[in-house]
Amino acid sequence: MVSSNLDVSEIFVEREGQRGAMHTRHLNEQLVRVLKTIGYDVGFQKGQGQYLFDRQGARYLDLLSGFGVFAIGRNHPDLRKALKSVLDADLPNLVQLDVSTLAGVLAERLLEYVPYLDKVFFANSGAETVEAAIKFARGATGRPGIVYCGHSFHGLSYGALSLTDDSNFRSGFEPLLPGCTPIPYNDLDALEKALSSRQVGAFIVEPIQGKGVNMPTDEFLPGALALCRKYGTLFIADEIQTGIGRTGKFLAIEHWGIEPDMVLLAKALSGGHVPIGALLTRKHIFDKIFNQMDRAVVHGSTFAKNDLAMAAGIATLDVIKAEKLVENAAKRGAELRLALTRMVPGYELMKEVRGKGLMIGVEFGPPKSLRLKASWNLLETANKGLFCQLITVPLFKDHKILTQVAGHGLHTIKLLPPL
Repeated sequence: MVSSNLDVSEIFVEREGQRGAMHTRHLNEQLVRVLKTIGYDVGFQKGQGQYLFDRQGARYLDLLSGFGVFAIGRNHPDLRKALKSVLDADLPNLVQLDVSTLAGVLAERLLEYVPYLDKVFFANSGAETVEAAIKFARGATGRPGIVYCGHSFHGLSYGALSLTDDSNFRSGFEPLLPGCTPIPYNDLDALEKALSSRQVGAFIVEPIQGKGVNMPTDEFLPGALALCRKYGTLFIADEIQTGIGRTGKFLAIEHWGIEPDMVLLAKALSGGHVPIGALLTRKHIFDKIFNQMDRAVVHGSTFAKNDLAMAAGIATLDVIKAEKLVENAAKRGAELRLALTRMVPGYELMKEVRGKGLMIGVEFGPPKSLRLKASWNLLETANKGLFCQLITVPLFKDHKILTQVAGHGLHTIKLLPPL
């Protein structure tokens, strides 16, 4: 076999200075313009653990962690070792007329954390996992309706977008999937009204909403599960961002002691390297989809159970357990929230700090003093949520901290550091 001596890392070094030009010409020019406008085009060269390094060698604390995918940090050595071991083993990857050994191992290990569920369906992303949940809910119940919450985010593919309450993402792509009904978050009366038709196959909810880091009341999730049981509706917990230890429990729903019919995972399960999604569900639901031999492949995804993705998931779970990252998220998150909360009385524009574990939102609000109120109103008139952008930019430029506003037009900054 002739070797080409291809070294992709050398290609990165050779072409790094052209990244903006290449993206402008061949990819998303508007994103390049945004990065240049706000001064984020620093050319990151390396990532290690919780840090990023730019082309000048400056170190940045990463409080975004790739929208939550780097729960175990960037380029964790154990994860890299696991991926290399798969590549070196010449495994029989993606034999479509066979079943995957590594998929069986990962499914087994995931279900150990969620013992009331029985089956796993693997996908390639969070959005694809939501799409599977929609199909499973309709197929298992025979009902077309899906209820979701205001301010939700479940993904940007067509079905997932139909359950995402954000006009900025939906605009220009409608009409979306029919039968999808929003209710206000934390509103059990509205949920019961929607479910009482007995035409709703599933209620899907983020235990803690990623857009805004909105918290449920203590009654909402248990009450929602009770209503789903009353009306024969499946309860889907979208744990794509909140799961795998992010909130100080393996699943965020554990904080409220409930057992949904489906749990959706992705992001952190990848270790930050290989995309993966997982739908965990009950056997009776799964068996209604794959109910006979000629429907054994009625739903699937070509690359879903590829060996690299399965190895990434196995290694991620191993690191989380070995390094006690769930416990660390609970401890460090409590410390960080306390420190930030203590700042609120001293800063007129700080309104509230909320979250669980290392999923934290810092909300800002209108000041009381006339001097600051005029500036706030001017910014809000120009662009709703602009004030928070004026915080994240100097955090980045002056303090080398990478974070984000928790949604379009919101007044909340979201922190999602590695666990």
